[in-house]
Amino acid sequence: MGQTSKAYFTEEEWQTRCDLATAYNLASLFHWTDLIYTHISARIPGQENRFLINPFGLHFHEVTPENLLKINLEGEIFSKSDYGINPAGLVIHSAIHSARPDVGAIVHLHTVNGMAVAALQDGLLPISQHACHFYGKIAYHEYEGIAVHNDEKSRLVRNLGTKKVMILRNHGFLTAGLNIADAFTMMYTLEKAAQVQITSLSMGLPVVVPSEEVCEKVVKDTGLRGIKNAETEWQALKRLLPNKQEKKEVNTLQTRLKPATLAPLMKNLSLMQLQKVAINQQNIDTTQCASYLKGPPASSVPMA
Repeated sequence: MGQTSKAYFTEEEWQTRCDLATAYNLASLFHWTDLIYTHISARIPGQENRFLINPFGLHFHEVTPENLLKINLEGEIFSKSDYGINPAGLVIHSAIHSARPDVGAIVHLHTVNGMAVAALQDGLLPISQHACHFYGKIAYHEYEGIAVHNDEKSRLVRNLGTKKVMILRNHGFLTAGLNIADAFTMMYTLEKAAQVQITSLSMGLPVVVPSEEVCEKVVKDTGLRGIKNAETEWQALKRLLPNKQEKKEVNTLQTRLKPATLAPLMKNLSLMQLQKVAINQQNIDTTQCASYLKGPPASSVPMA
C-alpha cells in the first residue's frame, strides 16, 4: 500500500494523524473491533472540510499515521493508498463533520456491549456512575438499515442535534467530541456504562436506579469540579501503548538473543526483561526465561 512520509504533512496534520492512529490502536487493544468495519475520524486543523479516516480493509491495529486517508465531505481521497473508504463511514462521518463545525473527532463502534444496549427500548439506563455522566445527554437515531444512503444524513444530524453522544438503535454507539481525546474518552466511559448495565441486568435481580436529582447532580459535579478531564485521561490511555523506540529496541534484542528455541518465550518479555536476558545471555536457559515470565518486574512495560 502506498504511504507518505512525515515530511509531506503539516505539523498540525501530522499530530492529528498520530493521535488518530493511537485511537485506532487503543480501540484494538480494548477489543472494540468489528473485523475491518467501524471507524474513527478526525478533522484536520487548518484544512477546510478535510478529515482523516481509516483505509477500508485494514484492521485497527494496522492503522498508522502514514496510512490514514485524507478525504473531503464528498469522499474524494487525497492520499496515496490501495484502499478505499467504507461507504457507511463516509455517510455517517461526513454528515456530522459537515453540520457540526464544533466536532473535531467522531468515534463509531459496533462493540457487543454497545449493540446490545442499542437494541433495548430504553437504551442506556442511569444505573451506574459511568452512565450518570451521560444523563440527559444522549441522542437516539432509529435504525434505517446500513447507513449507505445520503438521504439519511439529514436525519442523523437532526437526531444528534447539539449533543455529543448518540446511540444508533440496533446498530451501535457514536461519540462526537471537540477532539480525539474528547471523543475517545467519552466512548471509553460509555462502553463501560454499557458493560455494567448488561452485567447487572443479566443477574435477573431488581436494579436500583438513582433519582433524577442525583443523576443531574452527577452531571453538574462532573462539569464543575473537573472530575473527568479528557486530556488527562487521553495521556494516560496513550501510555498503555508501547512507544516506537521501545518497539525498535525490543525487536533488536529479540533478534540478537539465542538460542532460537527460546524465541516463543522471548516474544512475551518486556523491554526491561529482554535487557536483563541479554546481559546474562551466555547463561540463559528456558527455565530462567520462564521464571521471568512468572514474575515480571513491577516497573516493566507490558507489550500490547
